[in-house]
Amino acid sequence: MANVKKTIVIGFVGSTLDQGKRPDRWQRWRPTMSLLMHEDLIIDELILLHDRQHQNLVKFIAEDAQVVSPQTTISGHKISIRDPWDFAEVYGALYDFVKSYSFNTEKNNYLLHITTGTHVAQICWYLLVDANYLPAKLIQSSPNQLKTAQGEYRIIDLDLSRYDVLKQRFADEQQQNWQQLKANISTYNPAFNQLITEVELVATRSSAPILIMGATGVGKSHLAKQIFQLKKDKFHLSGRFIDVNCATLRGDSAMSSLFGHIKGAFTGAAASRSGLLKSADQGILFLDEIGELGLDEQAMLLKALEDKTFFPVGSDKEIQADFQLIAGTNRDLRQEVQAGRFREDLWARLNTWTFFLPHLKDRIEDIAPNIEFELQRFAANHQRQLRFQRDALEVYLKFAKSKDALWQGNFRDLTASVTRLATLSQGELIRTETVEKEIERLKQLWSIQGESHSRQENDILDKYFDQSQIADMDEFDQIQLRGVLKVCEHAKSMADAGRQLFAASRQQRNTTNDSDRVKKYLAKFGLTWVDLN
Repeated sequence: MANVKKTIVIGFVGSTLDQGKRPDRWQRWRPTMSLLMHEDLIIDELILLHDRQHQNLVKFIAEDAQVVSPQTTISGHKISIRDPWDFAEVYGALYDFVKSYSFNTEKNNYLLHITTGTHVAQICWYLLVDANYLPAKLIQSSPNQLKTAQGEYRIIDLDLSRYDVLKQRFADEQQQNWQQLKANISTYNPAFNQLITEVELVATRSSAPILIMGATGVGKSHLAKQIFQLKKDKFHLSGRFIDVNCATLRGDSAMSSLFGHIKGAFTGAAASRSGLLKSADQGILFLDEIGELGLDEQAMLLKALEDKTFFPVGSDKEIQADFQLIAGTNRDLRQEVQAGRFREDLWARLNTWTFFLPHLKDRIEDIAPNIEFELQRFAANHQRQLRFQRDALEVYLKFAKSKDALWQGNFRDLTASVTRLATLSQGELIRTETVEKEIERLKQLWSIQGESHSRQENDILDKYFDQSQIADMDEFDQIQLRGVLKVCEHAKSMADAGRQLFAASRQQRNTTNDSDRVKKYLAKFGLTWVDLN
């Protein structure tokens, strides 16, 4: 024969309704005593939480309990709560009680009486049960229509996994969030869909910084805006979405743009400026191409993230701003840290949630739904609805998914391409001949971009050498020299260039003279630091 588990009820003593010493108390509903009056509810132990003032009330209830339920053991547990409406104090006290109590679920079933105690206490009980700190179901007692002393009770199980309807509602809500992040585009790429699932969880559960990495045009800014809209719809924030391209922040104006300045802080500062960080207070600050920020700006940003305060330019008074940071970059910040161009402590702060958005050419199964999305967006903007002729769509998709489609600008290229197709089409159909012309245009554009990139690679050598000198260089030296010259042109000093160029090898040397190493390398090609700056 299996052992029958005992039933243990835990709850606050009812400081008002459980009172009473006159004989008519037996005809009056008392929340704690009523639990002991039901034939179908056998309680083996009743634990009453109380403060110092109500210790005698617990003893009196124990005496009355012997009359109606002599098999029930009544015990009091003193708990110190000065302000029963202070959430932190009540939760802390109940948490301490739960952690110190020895629960034995193999031998006992536990019920948590939520009728007694303040509403704050009830909320705290819910949270403790939901977090699995308390292995109990909830029991609620209440008067009945007949106004009998025993009243009625109801047992509530907070295990939501048992309720299929609720589970489906939560699943539907998550699906809705998921679709919102994708702008209601039906994507089919498994890796991208998995990424969006993770982003949805982070967006609805965390306010830590988010880093979105990926090539130009993969949708970093679009995803950041969708995250903002999702959080705003869920009332997780009340502020604005501030979108900043860090590549546009140059020189002395970068500090002022981000952190603001006071009147007279520098020449031209005729009035005070709050800055973009303050504008994002209680909202989201999206710093696109964060790798373009200077080291000084990075240090200030780190302080603002950690302390939620910063100093405007020229001010000795800190300003508060509480925002969530979303950063975007097409650089590998790990390499930027190694090269000394990005602060390691800021990278560590950003790296809590890092998402890598794939190239369009790695998501060819998502091209078709994105084409449809772009057509709908064109229709909304231009009040002109178009669709592809069947053969035309087949031709376009075949090319779009082929190796010939480079999609160098990723979704920006696709958006521009669909816009051109819709604009140049007559009537309501996009026909094959229009598609074929667009394909040739894309090939030509990508060819021009490729040539431009190649010329750009050579331009830096053309600045310092004539064609005969370049022709005499080995290809190996040309490739290496281009990289060195790029670093030197952007470095603040020769020592700074050396730290970037020799970041790995300098760690293995007993003494470092980065400037001398750069100087000797440039001298091999007849260059000096002055020539480059």
